[in-house]
Amino acid sequence: MNVHFKITAGLLDGIFADLRRPHPFAAERAGFIGCKASTCRDGALVLAHTYLPLPNDWYVDDPRFGCVFSADAMRTAMQFALTEDASMFHVHLHDYGGAPWFSRPDLRESSKFVPDFWNVKPDLPHGTLVLSADGAAGLCWYPCQKTPLRIRQITALGFPMRFLGRAG
Repeated sequence: MNVHFKITAGLLDGIFADLRRPHPFAAERAGFIGCKASTCRDGALVLAHTYLPLPNDWYVDDPRFGCVFSADAMRTAMQFALTEDASMFHVHLHDYGGAPWFSRPDLRESSKFVPDFWNVKPDLPHGTLVLSADGAAGLCWYPCQKTPLRIRQITALGFPMRFLGRAG
């Protein structure tokens, strides 16, 4: 199954601005993107529509990791998914040029918390994205799939249109 993630350039620019803000102790910031999802001819289309930034006090001071967020962040994202009938995608930034990928802790932790969204929206895909200065990569947990799918294409819609990530 192919997964194509689309986001407007304006929304993406706002996400970059938030994720690049310094934090008093966290080495990186994170947020959640609310999306609508649809099946299409060759897989799934995920359309980003809302960004939920994490307030400073929702970060946990844990020097082992670049970013740890509190239960408040998950509660808010899960409530948004329930209320807005939204797929949820966690997002963070590895601020360098080139194609990004997830660190081992990113992969381990996202495999624990992303499927939790099925507790409120079991029929929708949910996932995680990692951005770089000029690229993106993502994983999507699709209902009835045992393992996450690599997002095949990530597109920023605007002028000019940007292709941030293409897998395989």
